[in-house]
This record gives sequence, structure tokens and C-alpha cells, in this order.
Amino acid sequence: MLRRGITEMQEDRVNILMVDDQPAKLLSYEVILAELGENLIKATTASEALNVLLKTDIAVVLMDVSMPDLDGFELADVIRQHPRFQKTAIIFISGVHLTDSDKIQGYRSGAVDYISVPVVPEVLRAKIGVFVELHRKTRQLERLNNNLERLVAERTEDLRKGEEQYRTRAELLELATEAIIVRRPDGITVFWNSGAEALYGWTRDEMLGQDMHPVLRTVFPVPREEIEVALRENKTWQGNLVQKTRSGADVVVACRKTMNQEGTAVLEVSRDITAQLQAEEALRETEKLAAMGRVAGIIAHEINNPLAAITNTLYLVRNHPSLDDTARHFADMAEQELQRVSHITRQTLSFYRESKQPIPVNIAELLDDVLELQERALNTARIKVRKRYLTTPIVQGFPVELRQVFLNLVGNAVQAMPSGGTLGVTVRESTDWSRQRRGTVISILDNGVGIAREDAKRLFQPFFSTKSTKGTGLGLWISKGIVQKYDGSLTCRSTRTPNGSATCFRVFLPVTAALSAVSSTDSMRTEQDLTNHHVSPVHAR
Repeated sequence: MLRRGITEMQEDRVNILMVDDQPAKLLSYEVILAELGENLIKATTASEALNVLLKTDIAVVLMDVSMPDLDGFELADVIRQHPRFQKTAIIFISGVHLTDSDKIQGYRSGAVDYISVPVVPEVLRAKIGVFVELHRKTRQLERLNNNLERLVAERTEDLRKGEEQYRTRAELLELATEAIIVRRPDGITVFWNSGAEALYGWTRDEMLGQDMHPVLRTVFPVPREEIEVALRENKTWQGNLVQKTRSGADVVVACRKTMNQEGTAVLEVSRDITAQLQAEEALRETEKLAAMGRVAGIIAHEINNPLAAITNTLYLVRNHPSLDDTARHFADMAEQELQRVSHITRQTLSFYRESKQPIPVNIAELLDDVLELQERALNTARIKVRKRYLTTPIVQGFPVELRQVFLNLVGNAVQAMPSGGTLGVTVRESTDWSRQRRGTVISILDNGVGIAREDAKRLFQPFFSTKSTKGTGLGLWISKGIVQKYDGSLTCRSTRTPNGSATCFRVFLPVTAALSAVSSTDSMRTEQDLTNHHVSPVHAR
């Protein structure tokens, strides 16, 4: 029994191919990825890598871009030309800075991601682990689908032999995780498996003898009558249906209907694809935001040059001896507004540029930038801002991703107060007593609609949103991940009383992530110097 369990675990392992012409690098990757517990295969040449691919089922290819006989891009092209490897995940490792054109070439060659040297072990393991699990789940799903198709074929044949024989073998369908239902042509349910109970919430006893589609409030892509006609003529139909569970939640299922040859029974197999569709929608939204960010950065960059010329011209006009006091006053006002436009342009550029290395970030100044960007939304919603900065910590990090955290938290607070309210922003020193460490706490407080207790438990889960269809459900999940990268924490508390509601998001950054306090002027100069010399454009996420 133990030996069989060990054998099954070994069979469930997937293969990771590491390609690099330097054995020392391959050894380092092997040490890093050993914790994953998968089969690691090394190749030092392109021909050796291709030979391994032809003989082995590979989940992920970790490949160096620069190799002597065939570079990574060319090898990826060769791999993608083979039908077996068109969906194999390829991750490039590069020890030199790659331009955008290099990255585009890599993506066209089939790359799914890039990792720069020096390699961060946690990042490499996390990225490889995602594709390893995806490959393993795909492999398991293929086996389950094959088993399911076999079971469905057996059940269809059994229906010809009579209802009694069908009932004696129906227990096999209880093993399937999909919702498997058998109904008569008039819609009356005669079989309802445990997968259907788990998916929809109604028990077998409650559903037998009922027309399930009115109960589930099924929304068909075409009129139900057309589907029934197709079943009678072709004996099969498949498509996506929108249905409601017993709790009232909407689910989208991929449904396959099959009618037996006698036309006396219909088998319906439904699989929940709600999370899959949400993930696809979130990916599309992320790509859209990334494109908007790149365009905004380009526009801001192009505006800078004419702004400088206009500023210089306005300076000459303002100091011209022919102007009277009134005209000079208006020229001063115009120059002030022009400086404001220039500040907004520089701020926009900074949102779409990120440093290669962590730089000193003044949290108070970063919060002021975020509030300034949200100024219009705050004024429109008639929201008052109360700031209380009891300390001015300087954190060693990446300003773009920290801005993303606080933009998301402030944006959520604004949406929670559609009829106005008060937004509190507090920065103070604190102690994390659970781990006995000092740090800084940034609190974002609103007196909006509050958060229900049942929603608070799922607040930081991916794809969960309290905004119905308006949110992707990824903002707080991503924000928490960013804060955890700084060894910090992101928590939420919300109370609802008859007199009102209050919600507070609390970001804790430990002192190990902060530099010793410096003056505001020095920190601004340091950040500006680093921004001028060590920035590179990144895709907005």
C-alpha cells in the first residue's frame, strides 16, 4: 500500500527542462527549484534540449537567452513549430537588460515570462510553480475527462436496457465532480448526482420529479425550444448556460446534452466555469489598463518639450517692459497654472516608470501624490480629507507598486462614500506585538457603507468583489501581495451601527523595510537623482 502511494506520487511529478550553456548556472537553478519536488532535466545545448523534448513530456522550459550555438529566441521558434509543444510554457532568463523590442520578439517566439539576473529564488520558484501546477492540473483534467466520457458512454448505453439497470449502475456517476443530470424529454429530472448537489445546493430528493431549468432559472444562449429540436435531430448539444444556485449566486456552466437513441432520456453534464471566465475578464482588463498606462506615459513625455518652451516664452512676456501691472498679474497667473500642468505631467511619468533597484520612498509624499490624483473624485463626491502624519518614514522600495497599493485603498474608500463623507489618512509608528517588531502604520479610514461580516472573510481572495460586475476582485489581492513582499501586512476592520459605519484598512511596514529618517528635501533630491538615472518603463499591471 505504501509502495503504491509512493509510485503514484512519483508518477504525478512533472518535468522541468533547464537549458543553459553554463553548467554552473544550471546547478544554481537546480538548487533553487529542488524545493518544488519535481523532475529537473538539464541541457547545455539547443540540440540536447530538442532531443529531451521529443522524448519527454515537459511542463516548463527555463531557457537562457544568450547561447552560442542557437540563442533562446531561435530555439523557442523551433520548439513552437512542433505541434506537441505549441502550448509548452517557456520562461527566458537574461543576464543583460532587454529592450522592449527584445521582449516583443521573445513573446512572439512563444515566451510566457522573463526573469532577470540576478535571479530571486522565491520569484523563480513561484513562477515555475504556477506553470507546473497548471500542467499537472491539465494532465489530471485530461484523465478525468477521459474517464467521464467513458462513464457517459456507458450510461447512455445503459438507458436502453431499462430504468432498473440504469439505477443499479448510476452510483459510478457519483464519483464525477461535474453536475450530471438525467431528465425526460419533458424536462422532469430522474437522476441528480452529488456533483449537482454540490454545484447548485439542491439535494437529490428535492430535484427528482421537477423540471430543473425553472428551478435553476436557466438563461439559455438561444430559445430552449431550439435546443430541444437540435437534441431530437442531432442527439447532442453543447454550450454555456447561466444559472442560479440555491443561495442566489449566479454561475456559468459549460453544458453538454446528449439524448439516447430512443429519445426517452437526456443526459446533461455541466461544469462550473465561472472562475475561469472571471480570470479571463480580469486578464483582459489588466491588458487594457496596461495599454492605457503606456499611452499616458508617452503623452506625458511628449508634452514635456512644448511645456518647457511655453514656460520660457511666458517668462519673457511677463518681464517685458511693455506690460502694465494688470497684464503682468495675468501673466503670473498663467505661469502658475503652467507650472501646475508641468507638475501633473511629471507625476504621470513617474507612475509609469519604475526603478530597476529599490530606492528611498517618502511615504508621506507618496500619499500626498495619491490624494492629489484623487482630488477630482474626492471633490465630486464631496469627501473631506483629514491627514495626520505623526512620522515621515522613508521606505526602501519601488514607488510605482507602493502607489498602486494606496491608490487602490483610497479609490475603494471613495467608492464606499458615494454621498460624501470623511477620508482619514494617518501615518504613525507602531509595534507588531505578534512578531515583536517596530514599524510604521498607514491607516486609510472612511465612514462609508461599510463591509458586511460575511464579505470581510473573503475580502483578500482573488476574484472576490463587493462591487458586483464592476470590479475584477483582484485589487486588494494584489495590494496584499505587494505589502507582503515588504514583509508587512494589510488588514481591514469594518463596523456597522445604527448611527453609521466605519471601515479602516491598515498597512504595516516593519522597520527593517525602512531607512533612517532623512529630511524631506534630501529624500526628494535622492529620489529625483535615482529617477533620472535608474528608471526603465514597465507594463502597468
